[in-house]
Amino acid sequence: MKKIISFVLASMMMTTMFGQNEKYIKAMESNVAKVDSNNSVEGWKELANSFERIAVAEKNAMGTLLLCRLCECNGWNSLYAPGGGFGDNSAITDPMADKAEQLINKAAEIGKDNSEIYCVKKLVFGLRMMGNPMARFMTEGAKATEALEKAKTMNPNNPRIYILEGQDKFYTPEEFGGSKEEAKKLFEKANEIFMTTKPGSSIEPQWGRGQVAYFLSQLK
Repeated sequence: MKKIISFVLASMMMTTMFGQNEKYIKAMESNVAKVDSNNSVEGWKELANSFERIAVAEKNAMGTLLLCRLCECNGWNSLYAPGGGFGDNSAITDPMADKAEQLINKAAEIGKDNSEIYCVKKLVFGLRMMGNPMARFMTEGAKATEALEKAKTMNPNNPRIYILEGQDKFYTPEEFGGSKEEAKKLFEKANEIFMTTKPGSSIEPQWGRGQVAYFLSQLK
């Protein structure tokens, strides 16, 4: 389960106002640099707290990007929380999912037609499903799939989409639709996009390269 989530972070496109504050940009750059290399519970907590401090200090920058970062960090905290399994762990996962959902809804008000938002929505629905997989697969699992399809419709060149799809295929048993071969193709597609595109700024979405490298190393 930890490797499922040591993948993922979803973040938003930078809006014009973000470029107005050099201090904010530097603070965000420092945190963004840590996003794709962190793999510990404490690391995610520190990142979540750091992003929230930036939000308090820079109220005018509480836009799509920062809100999404908060969702990601809080979502990962939930998935890393003890007590995982196939029983009812909703008391652990739901509070984090609730907080992430509130933040992503605010982000959606700012940039509703953004594929990154729907990548994070996929994670939020996934969090709820993992709280009680047997009871919630048909509802929250379906919502997660729908969110990812919406993200793809908005921007088929977003590599995060294929990373999330690839992880689902990698970890799902074959009898339930999983496939290591299909997962490899999806990770290769994400890698190709990373190789041929560059983010427009230092705080635009960049996460996922490390996850692609890890999974491809497991699928040789």
